[in-house]
Amino acid sequence: MILADVAIALNYLHNQYDHKVLHRDLKASNIMLDSDFNTRLGDFGLARILDQEKRSYMEANGIRDTLGYIAPECFSTGKSTCESDVFAFAFGAMILEVVCGRRPSDTTRGFLVDHVWAFIEKIESLK
Repeated sequence: MILADVAIALNYLHNQYDHKVLHRDLKASNIMLDSDFNTRLGDFGLARILDQEKRSYMEANGIRDTLGYIAPECFSTGKSTCESDVFAFAFGAMILEVVCGRRPSDTTRGFLVDHVWAFIEKIESLK
């Protein structure tokens, strides 16, 4: 239910709020539970409001986000979008983190997404 609530919160920020808001720092440590175990999305320090006619936000000093959660296209375009909030290195990375019980970026074990891809390739090779 927690992940579903986070998806609902992102949909609200991207599509239902008066302004389009990019969270830009979605990760497990920014998800909180209140006393009734309702999900709360926190840490809006990197969040940006997009003008209605725009689809992306470009940071003057490069991409600002937590390593391991940054969408790959952000590196090549230098822009944050609603899709990069939801893509595998944000919401998707958080899902992998919950399922695998491991942080997306670990200095001793590398990136979680690389571990998952290697696992998928191993499974594919057994077919």
